[in-house]
Amino acid sequence: MEYILAKNVILANEELCDFVGPRSEELIDQAEQKLGFKLGSYLDFLTSFGAGNFGAEEIFGIISKENSSVPDAVWYTLTERKEGELPNILLVIYETGGDEVFCLDFNNIKNGEPKVVSFITGIDIRNQSFEIIADNFGELLLNLVKQEI
Repeated sequence: MEYILAKNVILANEELCDFVGPRSEELIDQAEQKLGFKLGSYLDFLTSFGAGNFGAEEIFGIISKENSSVPDAVWYTLTERKEGELPNILLVIYETGGDEVFCLDFNNIKNGEPKVVSFITGIDIRNQSFEIIADNFGELLLNLVKQEI
């Protein structure tokens, strides 16, 4: 429900949009293989917008199958797994501007939707608890787009 509302706000405010555009099923399948899990309802965002900005809010998605950079969620997540201590159950979808990132938690799913949790990069995983930021991606996206209109 929240995702549909957020998508409608995005579509009604094209002047605030700077997205890479829809990503292919093949590219999404490759991303899921690299990550080790299925992306669920986040798929509609990827197939509709890909990744990019709504106003000043940058929402991570998929850019390409090659090595990329922000706002590529797959590249960012795999980099943090390798260089940091990001658990394999998380997918980074938003950066707050500091050391905190928001992630889809594929170990914390309710009604088929992963919760959005906070993760602090550079801090030992044993010293962190994952604060729930939103019940699902749609709720987070709606909050972000509302801030921009």
